[in-house]
Amino acid sequence: MKKTIGILAHVDAGKTTFSEQLLFHTKSIRTIGRVDHQNAHLDLHEIEQQRGITVFAEQATFTYRENDYTVIDTPGHVDFAAEMERSIMALDGAILLLNGTDGVQGHTETVYRLLRKYRIPTLFFVNKMDLISANAATVTEEIQQELMEYALPFHDWATGIEEFAGRDEQYLEDYLEESLSESEWQKRLSKAFMVQELSPILYGSALKDEGIDFALEVLDTLLQPQHKSGELQGMIYKIRHIEQNQRMAFIKIHQGSLKVRDDVRCGGNWFKITQIRKYHGKKFEELQRAEAGDTVAVIGLKEATVGMGVGEFTPSYEIDLRPTMRTQIVYEGALHPKELLAYCRLLEAEDPALSVTWQEEIQKITLHIMGEIQLEVLQQIFEERFSEQIAFTEPTIIYKETIQQTVRGYGHFEPLKHYAEVHLQIEPNERGAGIEVTSKCHPNDLAIGLQNMIQQSLIEKKHRGILTGSEITDLRVTILTGRSHPKHTEGGDFREATLRALRQGLEQAENQLLEPYYSFSLKVHHELFGRIVTDVTNRHAQVDEPQFMGEQVYMTGRAPVATMRDYPIQFAASTNGRGSLQLRVDGYDVCHNAEEVIEQMAYQKDADPEYSSNSVFCAKGKGYSVHWTEAKEAMHCPIIE
Repeated sequence: MKKTIGILAHVDAGKTTFSEQLLFHTKSIRTIGRVDHQNAHLDLHEIEQQRGITVFAEQATFTYRENDYTVIDTPGHVDFAAEMERSIMALDGAILLLNGTDGVQGHTETVYRLLRKYRIPTLFFVNKMDLISANAATVTEEIQQELMEYALPFHDWATGIEEFAGRDEQYLEDYLEESLSESEWQKRLSKAFMVQELSPILYGSALKDEGIDFALEVLDTLLQPQHKSGELQGMIYKIRHIEQNQRMAFIKIHQGSLKVRDDVRCGGNWFKITQIRKYHGKKFEELQRAEAGDTVAVIGLKEATVGMGVGEFTPSYEIDLRPTMRTQIVYEGALHPKELLAYCRLLEAEDPALSVTWQEEIQKITLHIMGEIQLEVLQQIFEERFSEQIAFTEPTIIYKETIQQTVRGYGHFEPLKHYAEVHLQIEPNERGAGIEVTSKCHPNDLAIGLQNMIQQSLIEKKHRGILTGSEITDLRVTILTGRSHPKHTEGGDFREATLRALRQGLEQAENQLLEPYYSFSLKVHHELFGRIVTDVTNRHAQVDEPQFMGEQVYMTGRAPVATMRDYPIQFAASTNGRGSLQLRVDGYDVCHNAEEVIEQMAYQKDADPEYSSNSVFCAKGKGYSVHWTEAKEAMHCPIIE
């Protein structure tokens, strides 16, 4: 059986060392590398070896009990969390490591939430149990309270089965009667594990080689993915570039098979596969054929992007972890800015979260980023891969916009020999919903194909609001009606009319600026509590009821990223390094200083070359503009009240 597993953790939980032990125990490698020795087998890049952190998700292979495994070692640092999430999409199962001293961290919660979202069966491994400060009971309790109620301690099969049986009356009766063999209990455990109703908690030390064999045994016994035959279905979870910047797509094949020279559908187009590779660290083996369960790299999908379906597979989920800051590239070399942009586009194909934007009017390139360390890594990447030295401006917050009440938007686009009209209803939606589009328009009024064009125009790219030009979000848009012309309607006409209708609706609405928020948790000595509360309150935090535990105080809350992103440094100084603070990106909410931000950004909504709130009509063979305040009365379709 073929199985793909991921090793995930917060930073410094010993994830890469654990991966090395798996490969060593299965005789996939002969020696165990170490992060601090800069010779870990899956830290392939000089950047990773120098910094001692995993930046890129890399994979290796091993065989255990006649099962073929691909193991993906993912980044643990929050700045590279998007790379981690993309890797999760390829997994059959996961091992989530925790530090036996630190327990559940903010990033641990983020990782586990993503594993639940993608329905990945998960085994917990409490690492570094060789340390005097490690506490198995405390970490176990934290896992059960903060992550999964049905996470069960597995010190061996006997204790694991006993814990499992105690959760169900019928199972307990079977256990007490000793009516089932160990292998029969293991089948029941596997069934619960595969539907995420059970997660074993194992304990050990990767550095001291303790608990690795049992972790392998439990994982292999419980993880039983079902791969299907039939038409090819796969998903691209990673993009890399090789010689001459040739694009290589990493695919998890869920169903069917793939052969060299096959014509494969990807993103609505057909491409011929010219090579299939199976990677093990830096090395790879060329394959003629790959099948369901395989995780392979292919060459030939020239327009492939991360998250794209291959064959008959259509992904149904959106990436959760998105950057909250943006920056511009500062470059003083001889290279033309458009050539620099081409390099950025290569990196964006590998990391779509960068969201590269070219601003023609100022000849500048803007990137979205997760944090400061990512910027330092990007500088090294430019120097190593492209022999170019770059710098960045001070990162700024990525804002978004929404509306607070329902409005109607009307757009008409009719320059000479063009025609389209669109009527929309635009409503506020719940936080984090993005833009949802539905239709109440009858096909007799507007053909389904044209309604699909309207929908595609609304969701194919991010659209700007009118307060700061930031992305609009959390809207429910309903297509009310529209009209085409049998002779004059061209392909792009409905996009023009749709965006004018959207913009005209925004002009009428009470718009609201949103900013990203952190949820935070902190622990300090009670003598410092008052000072810390003052600190976070001054940073516009919403604080929950504190919990007093002996001399320590535990507190959670929520605060803007803009006010909290530099707080860890001040917190460490205020507590002399004896407190703990965890930050986790927690979506968007109302901006705490909207007027100040709007003034600083100075967006001129009427001067945006890409967006207009006005409509275009035609008379006497000539197009003319109708201001948005008068557009409704000029529409050709009857107004639906």
